[in-house]
Amino acid sequence: MCGTIQLGTSHSVHQLMRVNMAASALGRVYSHLLKASFLAYGKNGQRSLCLSAARFSSMYMTDPIDFKEPTFDKILIANRGEIACRVIKTAKKMGIKTVAIHSDVDSNAPHVKLADEAVCVGTAQARDSYLRMDRIMEAIKETGTQAVHPGYGFLSENAEFVQKLEDVGVSFIGPNANAITGMGDKLESKRLAMAAGVNTIPGFDGIVKDAEDCVQISNDVGYPVMIKASAGGGGKGMRIAWNDNEAREGFKLSTQEAASSFGDDRILVEKFVDNPRHIEIQVLGDKHGNAIYLNERECSIQRRNQKVIEEAPSVFLDEATRKAMGEQAVALAKQIGYSSAGTVEFLVDSKKNFYFLEMNTRLQVEHPITECITGVDLVHQMIRVAKGHPLKISQSDVQIRGWAIESRVYAEDPFKSFGLPSIGRLSKYQEPLHLPKVRCDSGIEEGSEISIYYDPMICKLVCYGENREEAIRNSIKALDAYVIRGVTHNIPLLRDILTEDRFNAGNLTTNYLPEVYPDGFKGKQLTAKEQVDLAALLASIHIKDALRSRNFINDSRVKGTSKAPTTWKIVLKFADKEVPCSVEVVDGNFKVTADNVTVTVNGSFDLASPLIEANIDGTQETVQLIKLGSAGEIRIRYKGTAFQSQVLSEAAHRYMSLIPEKPKMDQSKQVLSPMPGLVKSIACVPGDMVAEGQEVCVIEAMKMQNSLSAAATGKVKAVHVKEGETVEEEQVLVELE
Repeated sequence: MCGTIQLGTSHSVHQLMRVNMAASALGRVYSHLLKASFLAYGKNGQRSLCLSAARFSSMYMTDPIDFKEPTFDKILIANRGEIACRVIKTAKKMGIKTVAIHSDVDSNAPHVKLADEAVCVGTAQARDSYLRMDRIMEAIKETGTQAVHPGYGFLSENAEFVQKLEDVGVSFIGPNANAITGMGDKLESKRLAMAAGVNTIPGFDGIVKDAEDCVQISNDVGYPVMIKASAGGGGKGMRIAWNDNEAREGFKLSTQEAASSFGDDRILVEKFVDNPRHIEIQVLGDKHGNAIYLNERECSIQRRNQKVIEEAPSVFLDEATRKAMGEQAVALAKQIGYSSAGTVEFLVDSKKNFYFLEMNTRLQVEHPITECITGVDLVHQMIRVAKGHPLKISQSDVQIRGWAIESRVYAEDPFKSFGLPSIGRLSKYQEPLHLPKVRCDSGIEEGSEISIYYDPMICKLVCYGENREEAIRNSIKALDAYVIRGVTHNIPLLRDILTEDRFNAGNLTTNYLPEVYPDGFKGKQLTAKEQVDLAALLASIHIKDALRSRNFINDSRVKGTSKAPTTWKIVLKFADKEVPCSVEVVDGNFKVTADNVTVTVNGSFDLASPLIEANIDGTQETVQLIKLGSAGEIRIRYKGTAFQSQVLSEAAHRYMSLIPEKPKMDQSKQVLSPMPGLVKSIACVPGDMVAEGQEVCVIEAMKMQNSLSAAATGKVKAVHVKEGETVEEEQVLVELE
């Protein structure tokens, strides 16, 4: 059962709803603080001070709030996680009371604690809670809500929900139902875009009937083609096909994902623009016919059509192309009478030709980077527009100030297909908000659980700089200082991208990840100097721990006369290497010699801290000590990647070399689940003959369909799962003889 109220019972909402008066009081203080900060950007274009999310909800928000302007008394946020927290913070800044909805498993989630009131609308499955329009409408009625902000995902682009709100006189903080319907259907949106004079991609404008029809259409359009859900978005229900077999497979999986995610399995086919950039334009319109664009966001780095790192502005666009794209985006917004914040996505080829991809009629996940470089609080503007106020911002007011990069921190294993979902409880969680020019939009806290039911996003880490180089440097520092324990996360991949040559040169396409990492992501590849520095760090940590263990605090006994050794001979095992080292302790510092190179590590670091600020030959490095075992095991996060190591004395190393290695298990006859998820379908039974590469089952995780195939040819010995069953990572699903 829910922790606050289960709608449909005889209990009064007002008796059981969670009221967070402390948060409300904090919001009032917070509003006055923000009013003072709005003066940071003036007409002179001077940059404001970076406002940490530890003090304020957002960074570089400089559009002033008019507290005399009529607004809503109370809004409900029909969402969860970081976007619910994001909306609540701006609402509090405006003096608006907030209502959170939640599932039973989200009863103690941060967005519930942050809101003034909270109502439980169902169980963990989204279809029984966050997608239950009837229960949300009941919550709206019981709490006296005047308006609803949908966030993104869930019901954010559901025209039926908008109509239900309109029928009861509740404002939707978003566009009208007609705009959502027109842009939500990719076939109709393409026709509307063409009518508005927007460049479009060649393709088939009808509905694809079945897999064979998909193959025929694909041949007519010409491979490669993009097969995607007509009602889709967020990278779900999309597949690229280069031949007939991939077209059949893509149609099947895209149809299943579309039905699961959107309740609409219609599919369309269009020409796939090879090696494009994905660049989108932020638009903002009101109910008085005004519309502007707030520059672009570069979103080319993706995996499975979902974004990994975004930046604003794009290093690729010149002013003329930016203006042309922005004007076409505004033309489309005016064509459909768009009145809210929205995003028009384009594919851009190497010659700066751009083609309409889709329009997202909601607040985009990556909106914070636009806020950073324009100073416009998009949620504030959405609420104003929903209340009926005209825009106070004209196109000439929109400028580009500095650079912002968003790194999407996910509970994912980046070593598996650049990120397969991970679940678990956050045993340690520390955002890098002590650093300047850092903003963290998150909806979790230490102790939160990442489950299979919802998106595995942990945080949107946004870092600002005067220029792109500074934004990259700040992002790297923030990722190094971001402490996440209890789940596998993708920080190793994010950090490696930010240091990679092609990224730093701005040479990006949507094929970036498979081109830069053709064999998959393998973690940080250390240079010779970095290997020596890591060896020195590991040796210093081991010796400091050994010296610490000789001391007994508050021991009144007479201390022995033996002195602690000042020189050590050890062997380090890490990254498939064995490195003999000698260590000398000099004035509390560690002089380490490895591979005939000597470096000095300052000994002032703290082993009890999750972050170690190490000084290696005068160079500062932020590393994380994850594990310090009694048998010399050290797990350390260095330059984003976690390295497992063992430090042994020379004698212990000699003895260890005599122990035979455990033989590795042959897993070619087993099909293992690469992630936690739900068994969607099984394509074999015991006794079937399967060929290498043949699909044997499909696992669904976070609404993404993942086809699993046999690694070898053979007869099926056993099928250990059933359709609809929940499975764990590395669980055996199918065995071959």
